[in-house]
Amino acid sequence: MADGQPRVRTRIQARNRAVILAAALKVFADHGRRGATLDMIGEEAGLSKPNILYYFAGKEAIYEDLLTGLLDTWLDPLRALDPGGDPMTEILGYVRAKLDLSRRLPLESRLFATEIVQGAPLIGTNLRGELRELVADRAKVIEGWAEAGRIAPVDGRHLIMSIWALTQHYADFGVQVAAVLDDADPWDAAAMHLDTLFTRMLQV
Repeated sequence: MADGQPRVRTRIQARNRAVILAAALKVFADHGRRGATLDMIGEEAGLSKPNILYYFAGKEAIYEDLLTGLLDTWLDPLRALDPGGDPMTEILGYVRAKLDLSRRLPLESRLFATEIVQGAPLIGTNLRGELRELVADRAKVIEGWAEAGRIAPVDGRHLIMSIWALTQHYADFGVQVAAVLDDADPWDAAAMHLDTLFTRMLQV
């Protein structure tokens, strides 16, 4: 019985942390880092402020935890780009994966965009380190495919940034997208459009 007790507490702690992070994501997305408060997060989570402070040192710690986890999620599809794969399949697969992240995680995308617009005060080091290194590595792979004549000539880093811009737009500017499309679901049409766009751009 004693052996089982710590496992129960661990499950409860993991659940409470997840509840706090989900609540904080909504509060930060709605009010920004500066406008959000622990009281708002507690109200959204259904937990008291002291309970939240049991799990996190403060508002900034929650915000940083969210952003660090998000950056890792955002980079996973780029890490998955296979240098040994078919270039068009790999690049279009990356486009679709990024668009799917925007569809499934719109609040996370907007939170990340807000941090970047504000000058990346909390994750600037990550951007200049891990992100820059990964983009440089995958850009070399893409440019290697171009040099081998397997895709059209392209600047790999700018291609990656174009993919970010064209996929994350649907989450970060969702209100504008809904207005322009008269509230029609944009995702299937966006996927077809981006497939066509990048295929025409990169085919030889």
